[in-house]
Amino acid sequence: MANPSPWRATVLTLFPEMFPGPLGVSLAGRALASGLWELEARDIRASATDRHRSVDDTPAGGGPGMVLRADILAAAIDAAEIGPDRPRLLMSPRGRPLTQARVVELAEGPGPLIVCGRFEGVDQRVIDGRGLEEVSIGDYVLSGGEIAALALIDACVRLLPGVMGKEASGTEESFSDGLLEYPQYTRPQLFEGVPIPEILTSGDHAKVAAWRRAESEALTAARRPDLWAKAPNRPSGRKTPKNKTDG
Repeated sequence: MANPSPWRATVLTLFPEMFPGPLGVSLAGRALASGLWELEARDIRASATDRHRSVDDTPAGGGPGMVLRADILAAAIDAAEIGPDRPRLLMSPRGRPLTQARVVELAEGPGPLIVCGRFEGVDQRVIDGRGLEEVSIGDYVLSGGEIAALALIDACVRLLPGVMGKEASGTEESFSDGLLEYPQYTRPQLFEGVPIPEILTSGDHAKVAAWRRAESEALTAARRPDLWAKAPNRPSGRKTPKNKTDG
């Protein structure tokens, strides 16, 4: 039975045809079809006022490229008529990095309005005037915010009740406890001469849990020292674990 008030993502974009895209298949797609969440892609150009449906103009002060106009984007945001309880996000490389903790917060709410920028950026006055929270998915630049919006929505949707087959599957993965996920194995028992670690087939759940924790700590320390430095429940005075691949 569908949630009477399903989680909803409202996307403002110049390319609404990019949605649902990959969100229309697999877990997210099945959940969308069954009404566990809703997606609305709105064309920013629908708020343009001239016959050419112009949405951008040259940057004040000079410089290359074009800037998305404040009046057009503000009108598009207002036309979406979202409630004050829904976050207003702008996908932007200068935004705060998206974290799993923030994804959890967004998934537990009613769902965000997401603005997908294009060109050289968005007029700062609409960012300030409409209270847009700038969010980044990494330290690189994309052609527009659509791919970033797809990533954010996917990260949220998979946490919604009823989307994943096993509720526990979302609690033992990367970032769920501040660490990267431990290595995973499955059959065959022997692959190209490399066996599954014996402890994982021992049947001793306590030892398996300890092994997984140690592997998560080692991977996090080696690959993401920034996460390891602030990892919760990290034993005081413990040295940074050495990744087995380091020799």
